[in-house]
Amino acid sequence: MTVTPVFPLRIFYDGSCSVCATEVERYGRKDRDGRLILVDISAPDFDADSFGITLKGFMYQMHAIDQSGRVFRGVETFWAIWLRQADYAAAGQSARQARLPSVRQYPRLSAEAA
Repeated sequence: MTVTPVFPLRIFYDGSCSVCATEVERYGRKDRDGRLILVDISAPDFDADSFGITLKGFMYQMHAIDQSGRVFRGVETFWAIWLRQADYAAAGQSARQARLPSVRQYPRLSAEAA
């Protein structure tokens, strides 16, 4: 069972990856009330240890940490972001689909096969 995030939600992304940065910054532009906090893990002053996750762990899969300290990883991170954008029909539908067990496993299996 997936836990609903408590906003604000810190979203950790690799700003040195143009695809990653473009996507996450798009979410940030849509967030008009400060419920999403974007954290660039490629920034020189980023301290992964302060979050109890290694930099390698952050680079392996996307992470988000909500206000209560819950950690969301991989597809669940996108689900948490898309919940914030539930007023967008496509994002809300994607959030519901991302919670399906078969969908949550697909990105990890694909990454491990590569």
